[in-house]
Amino acid sequence: MKKAPTRALALLALLTLPVLGYDQPSVNLGFTSFVDGAPPSGPGFYFQEYVQFYTADKLENAPFPDENINVMVSMNQLVYQSDQKCIAGAKWGMNLMLPFVTIDSDIPQAPANGTGFGDLLVGPFLQWDPIMGKNGPLFMQRVELSVILPTGKYSSNNALNPSANFLSFNPYWAGTLFITPKLTLSTRLHYLWNAKNTDPNDPRAQHKTQAGQAIHANFAASYEVIPKKLRLGINGYALKQTTSTEIDGQDIPGKEQVFAIGPGALFSLSKDTHLFFNAYKETGAQHRPEGERFTLRLVHHF
Repeated sequence: MKKAPTRALALLALLTLPVLGYDQPSVNLGFTSFVDGAPPSGPGFYFQEYVQFYTADKLENAPFPDENINVMVSMNQLVYQSDQKCIAGAKWGMNLMLPFVTIDSDIPQAPANGTGFGDLLVGPFLQWDPIMGKNGPLFMQRVELSVILPTGKYSSNNALNPSANFLSFNPYWAGTLFITPKLTLSTRLHYLWNAKNTDPNDPRAQHKTQAGQAIHANFAASYEVIPKKLRLGINGYALKQTTSTEIDGQDIPGKEQVFAIGPGALFSLSKDTHLFFNAYKETGAQHRPEGERFTLRLVHHF
């Protein structure tokens, strides 16, 4: 069955592309950074609120390369880490995340689907206790099996939506290495697999699309400037699509990639309340927007 004329008109310009990406769902690019290998205050309940603003005026490999996209995300997160060991000495936990998204675009050929809830993330995880040295922790790590469920606002008549409208499996490993008690290196390495979208917003598709697989990572280095109060450092992220996107079972060219880096700070307001600020400048984008990203993150341990 052919898609509605409104949708075809909205995305008509995309048909002229010899290569095209812009298929990947919203994932953790720059939401997390410093000392990421463990929750900051040990076992228990956490509430985290992220406010992230993304702006781009360059759309790489698109027929309208100089238009603007602005995205504001309010991410609400509940985390529970138990104090019970279960597998390989790790303690089990659960992570729930729900974004509220506002998208603004001045691309007349690709209208945005306004404001609404994004997709729910559910992530059981295993957290290992820190490996300790004589001067404090040396290394800490976590593994999470995240699933992104297509619960958010979506319309096939819109090119930009709060929801991707398909399930994604997005597990990760996170670790923090203490070079010294003050100097740390952290990373969070993700794998991304995407299911089929059976109501696609691509006018070339008759039945379904499936975004390609990808790897993406956050990384950060921080130094404790004021003991137990302030860390400063640099943070970044990268994404690389590894397999082709499919339209009605056929591979299409155009794999997404991007790299970003910038400064960051971690303010510890108390042993249970922490505030992160991170800024990123993107470069090397292919088949996706290239812009700037700013993240403010509040962490509170109950």
